[in-house]
Amino acid sequence: MFIKDLVGFYPGKLSFYDIAFTHRSASRTDSQGNVVNNERLEYLGDAILGAVIADFLYNRFPQEDEGFLTKMRSKLVNRSILTNLTYDMGLNVYIDSNATNAVDKSHIYGDALEALIGAIYLDRGYDVARYFIIKRIIPKYIDLYELEQNDSNFKSKLIEWSQKTKRLVRFETLEEYPNGSKQPKFISIVIIDNNESGKGTGNSKKEAQQNAARDSLSKLGIGIE
Repeated sequence: MFIKDLVGFYPGKLSFYDIAFTHRSASRTDSQGNVVNNERLEYLGDAILGAVIADFLYNRFPQEDEGFLTKMRSKLVNRSILTNLTYDMGLNVYIDSNATNAVDKSHIYGDALEALIGAIYLDRGYDVARYFIIKRIIPKYIDLYELEQNDSNFKSKLIEWSQKTKRLVRFETLEEYPNGSKQPKFISIVIIDNNESGKGTGNSKKEAQQNAARDSLSKLGIGIE
């Protein structure tokens, strides 16, 4: 069974896992007329993931300060990391989606992983969800040392560059609701000395600004590995 091989235990309620892999673009209606997709499970899984990672890092790095722990947590729950994990774990082939919007498509896989964590929590509780993250994901798919060395906070890196070079950097971020959607999309533009330098989109203001900063750093020829 795919779920058992993936999570390391037999699931109790398969319907939770079925919902976890149903993107909102492939929503269906149940017998009570409720819309069924993974958005609620994603919300729950995001909270569980954040709590587990915070606890893990607190114990894994006892000598590090709050700033280091916050940065490492941000890296571990980064959208691109979650998307890559989904592919590494083979989850991507099980996701039911009809998404055509580029921003939506970029979030499908990471959202599904968070929804899976939410499903595990509802099915088997916090301890099993923690086991899945700590024992089945981190040691198999994440190199903590490499992650520690890799600075992926592009906005901070751009601001540091601006301070060193005495250039004026600001972000202009717009909120849009494409095609009548209730979920906002954010578009952020980096302005350097009154000239547009980079642009990025995202499902949150923070994500859009990070993507815009990354685009700007790339155009400036500043390393973003």
